[in-house]
Amino acid sequence: MMNTIGQILNTARVTKKYSLSHVEGMTKIKSGFIDAIEKEKWDNLPPFPTVLGFVKSIAGSLNVDEKMAVAVLKRDYPPKKLRINPKPDVSRKFTWSPKFTFIVGVSAILFVLFGYLIFQYIHFVSRPRLNVESPKQNQIVKGDGITVFGSTDSDAKITINNQPVMVSADGKFFQDLEVVKETKEIVIVASSRSGKVTTVSRKITVE
Repeated sequence: MMNTIGQILNTARVTKKYSLSHVEGMTKIKSGFIDAIEKEKWDNLPPFPTVLGFVKSIAGSLNVDEKMAVAVLKRDYPPKKLRINPKPDVSRKFTWSPKFTFIVGVSAILFVLFGYLIFQYIHFVSRPRLNVESPKQNQIVKGDGITVFGSTDSDAKITINNQPVMVSADGKFFQDLEVVKETKEIVIVASSRSGKVTTVSRKITVE
């Protein structure tokens, strides 16, 4: 087995019968550092670049091949241990920033806008609402007139027996209609802007 850098330097020093103090005087390296290198107590030594300089100087003073000593040191010197958090916090702490506020604001506006457009589209392609409160089905009418009223969408058009009727801003409609004994039915038609229609037909009897 190949000797370690500590063994090589220690053997060379002992062979020459040099004490640690003697080598310290030759190299100006503290004897404690020399002893730590021989015993390979790396935790007691300065960073690797400094240790590398120490080894070169000690090897030169002991007539040890410098290149070989450097190669063995690099082989023996332990790599730095990385401190690993056993439970790393991979999540970043959330902070409310102006950029995030801008994104949220724009997203909210787009959400409302798209929701409004979808609502308008559904409203546009759907049949209009139509609620006829009068006349009732099979209602008996005495006299020559009847009041027709109810509610629909505010933008719908109403015809009663093919006669156009005004619709108020809140969708209410009201119309007095002349009838004769031959009038058997009242037909109310609501038409949307897209041409969709809703029809309500009420049978009546005129006396």
